[in-house]
Order: sequence, then structure tokens, then C-alpha cells
Amino acid sequence: MLLGIIAGLTTCALWGLTFVAPRAVAPFTAWDLTIARYGIFGLACLVLMIDRRFRPAGMAPSRLLVGLLLGGAGYVGYFVSAAFAVQLAGAAIPPVIVGTMPVLLAIIANIRDRSAPWQVLAFPLMLIAVGVAIVNIATIRTADPSTKATITLGILASFVALAIWIVYGLANAAVMQSADAPDGLQWTGLQGIGAALGSLLLLPLASFDLVDTASISDVANFAGWALLMGLGGSWFATWCWVIASRRLPLVLSAQLIVAETLFGLAYGFSFEARLPSSAEAIGAALQFVGVCAAVATFSKRPIRPVAKFISRMNASQRRPHER
Repeated sequence: MLLGIIAGLTTCALWGLTFVAPRAVAPFTAWDLTIARYGIFGLACLVLMIDRRFRPAGMAPSRLLVGLLLGGAGYVGYFVSAAFAVQLAGAAIPPVIVGTMPVLLAIIANIRDRSAPWQVLAFPLMLIAVGVAIVNIATIRTADPSTKATITLGILASFVALAIWIVYGLANAAVMQSADAPDGLQWTGLQGIGAALGSLLLLPLASFDLVDTASISDVANFAGWALLMGLGGSWFATWCWVIASRRLPLVLSAQLIVAETLFGLAYGFSFEARLPSSAEAIGAALQFVGVCAAVATFSKRPIRPVAKFISRMNASQRRPHER
């Protein structure tokens, strides 16, 4: 179990980098980082496929297409949305909004299966809503009037990232719940190639002019972050999560996902060299407690449909992040 906890926290620590990496690579842009990150991810997956254990062999053409599309749309779409969210809205808002994902997936499962009374969920859901609202309202109120529109766009980008994450998660879970579910690492490799192909579509948006104007230190910094996000935040994080989901009970592995929010906030505030404001701290704490309470409510109920749904989600999650 200790190895599972370490692996799960490692995954969340790497996924949390999604909320600081786009700002850390300046003067390079989020487009540049997306292209480099997923190009490296896809290349790593191709190299691993030299070993037949990593090859998605025996999959139907339709399944291969789904895997490529999930990688292209899910990974790239999520990371681009999250990247612009942190650039526009700052350190606190995006991790708090995206951090509601475990509960929203459980709610979707509950709507479908009616496995938990809604009155039991009312209190944790209220905590989450209040926490998210406090962070958003406080950030907008304290912002300079000229930046309020920018922050609002960042909030919208955060919700877009959350929506992409959920749609990806549901589609991915449907594949992993099928009778002929693919091997986890083979499925990850296929999606890694899809993410690389999807990132190629962004090449026209790359900052090619920086090749001549960026300093050597800027290029080295960008290369380091691209390698970290491509190899660490994508492939290695997924592998760690597979280990965690296989070694930990559902009640623990589901709640470990919430650690991504804490890592994301910590990275963001460290990057901005500041402590969270009282409103940010209170709002994030309410959201964290609410998510933990809601996930625990689902996890401790002996209802198979929801338990199976969340367990499959835990075993099959691949982040744009990053994850």
C-alpha cells in the first residue's frame, strides 16, 4: 500500500505542473509547449513499442481510431485550455475548478445509476460550490478593472478544460469497461501517438521567430519543461497512476486525485512568489474538504455500479495533466 500511495502522490505532483508550466516557459507560448510536450510523449510511446508488450496489437481499426482521437482531442484540448486558464486567471482559479472533476464524474454516475441519496451529497456539494465561488469572486473583485475581462476568460477556459476532462474520462472509461478492454499501457501508448498527431495541427501557431531571438537560457528552460511534461507529466505519471490504482483501495485512490489541486495551487503560488490570500485559502480549503467528503460518500457505499464506475475511472485515467 505504501508503494501505491507514493505512486499516486507522484502522479498528482506531476499532473499539478500543468498549472504552472505554461507560464514558466516564457517567452515561448502555450502552443509551443503543447507541440513539444506531446511530440515528446508520442515519440516516447513509439520507442517503447519496439517492445511488443507496448504495442496495441490485435485492436480493431475502430478501437485504434478511438484511441488516437482521445489522445488528440483529450490530451491536447485539455492542456491548451488549462494553459490559457492559468495564463489568464492566475494561480488559484484553474486548479480549484478542475479539481471538482472526481465529484462531477461521481454525480454523472449517480444520475445514471441512482446509487446514493442526493441529500447525502448536498452538504459536500455545497462546500465545493461555495469554495469555488469564493475563489472566483475574490479574484475578480481584487483585480485591476482592466484585467477583469481577462480573468473572466480564464474562468471560462478553466470550465472548458474541466468539460474536456470529463468527456474524455467518460469515453475512456467506456472503452476500459468493455469486455475486450485493452491493456492500460498499450492504450496509453496509442493515445500518446494520437496526442502527438494532434499537436502537429498546432504547428502554424508555433513561435518560429523565437529561434533567432530567444536566448540560450530561454531555449534550455523550454526544452527542460517540455521534457518534464512530455516524459514525466504524461507517460511516467500515467504509469504511476496504474500502479496506484492497482495497489490501493478505491476509497483511498479516489481521494488521492484531489492532491492534484493542492500541488497545482502550491506550484502556482510558488511561481508567483506569494502566499494565498485569505479568500483563496478559505475557498480552496472548502473545495478540498467538499471533494474529499463527496468521494468518501460514494466510496464507502456498497453499491456496485458507482463503485465500478469510479474504480474504472481511477484505473484508466490518462491526463492532459497533464495531467
